[in-house]
Amino acid sequence: MAQEVLDVLIIGAGLSGIGVARYLKHRCPDKSFAILERRKAIGGTWDLFRYPGIRSDSDMHTMGYAFKPWKHAKAISDGHLIREYVEETAEENGLTPLIRFEHRVLSAVYDSADNLWTLTCATPEGETVIRTRFLFMAAGYYKYDRGYLPDFAGYEDFTGTIIHPQHWPQDYDHAGRRIAIIGSGATAVTLLPTLAETAAHVVQVQRSPTYIATRPSVDVWGNRLKRFFPGRTGYSLARWRIIFRGALMRRKFAKDIKAARRMLIGLVGKQLGGKVPDWQTHFTPKYMPWQQRLCLVPDGDMFAALRSGKAEIVTGDIERFTPTGILMTDGRQVEVDTIVTATGLDLDHFGGMRMEVDGQRVEPGRQLMYKSMMYANIPNLVYFRGYTNASWTLKVDLVAEFACRLLKFMDRNGYAQVRAPATSGDFAKIDTSTPFTSGYVLRAKARSPKSGTEAPWLAKQDYMHDRKVLRRGRIDDGTLKFATKAERVVFPPEQQAGSAPAELAAE
Repeated sequence: MAQEVLDVLIIGAGLSGIGVARYLKHRCPDKSFAILERRKAIGGTWDLFRYPGIRSDSDMHTMGYAFKPWKHAKAISDGHLIREYVEETAEENGLTPLIRFEHRVLSAVYDSADNLWTLTCATPEGETVIRTRFLFMAAGYYKYDRGYLPDFAGYEDFTGTIIHPQHWPQDYDHAGRRIAIIGSGATAVTLLPTLAETAAHVVQVQRSPTYIATRPSVDVWGNRLKRFFPGRTGYSLARWRIIFRGALMRRKFAKDIKAARRMLIGLVGKQLGGKVPDWQTHFTPKYMPWQQRLCLVPDGDMFAALRSGKAEIVTGDIERFTPTGILMTDGRQVEVDTIVTATGLDLDHFGGMRMEVDGQRVEPGRQLMYKSMMYANIPNLVYFRGYTNASWTLKVDLVAEFACRLLKFMDRNGYAQVRAPATSGDFAKIDTSTPFTSGYVLRAKARSPKSGTEAPWLAKQDYMHDRKVLRRGRIDDGTLKFATKAERVVFPPEQQAGSAPAELAAE
């Protein structure tokens, strides 16, 4: 039997993948496509994470899709509502029947001889092969199988319960428990107030502090705009209000980053000063604002839990786990019966698959990013990744629009292949700076795709810039190379597996 050949394969049925599929169906209705999802359900992150209190860390007026209004009152939303929003989008647009669940991609191989990607997938019925002309990567950026867990000494000595938030046991009852949460990111600051509602006591154990800001969970002005201007108009106004406010705030703080630091720490002082002893130790980060994601605390719930005495923070290094808790290097013993390891993600840029192009192994750490949506010299592939300083979906929407324009442009001109060619000279201009210093990023730096120092290889975290470049910019921008007949691809030495320039090898 002839093998199935699709126009497009989308990998991932989470927030990104469903959004991309909707754009593709509406803007390129003649294209045949399917969505591959390794799990049994729609939702991605918002179906995987089920820990108590899970919520968005961005405003849903911007983390929601541009085409589908967010209707709930809460803009900092509960996780199950986001999952339902994604599911509803799939149903409304007839996407659910196009999803092939429990399809884990093992390998993706591109061959210029037939201008096709061949994907081998593991399914409950065994391995299956699917071929496609174009590949859309929307599988996220971290490993679903496991989260990051430091090698704590004495890990096996602890006699209580150890939980990683990425795999929260649904039968665990935290009422009356004494709980330690290890971590200082969004997951930790979400769990602390939620668990503190019924737990006997909660202790957040952090190696170093994070910038944390209070924000109302309900966007009053956004809801007013939606009420006065029903439908897409009010939602669009609410959305742009958040976009402009965020852009102005970042521009203002960029002019005086030290003032931004003082303001953020000072706002915490207004919440805790005089009520929580030594609060400065726990809320004065060593890094500058926006070198890591800013944690949002809706309605100040975390600070309320700290003021009440039902929760506390311990800052310092962990010496080891003990049978009854955690021993800090300063000698303090944190006595608990449950330890939650909110210690972060383990990045995985290709979703765990093996990738080849014309017999050449593609390694994530040796890739150069083109406009943060394609990889140098990799044909007929677009990837979807969001911002670190704004809502994830803002970037995904823009890239999805660009991808649809790209497909139409290729059809009009009879092109079979597109790639962003890069030479050794381009790879010599890799940006080795580290503007974003979150632990999960630094741990994976050597095996993560690289940004250049010049356009179009420069990865900008700027929505207004990307809107201009991706929505209104030319498809044939002078960098992309198009071919009516697929051409064999040869990687420069810096991109070849087992070889890397000095900047990469040094990492």
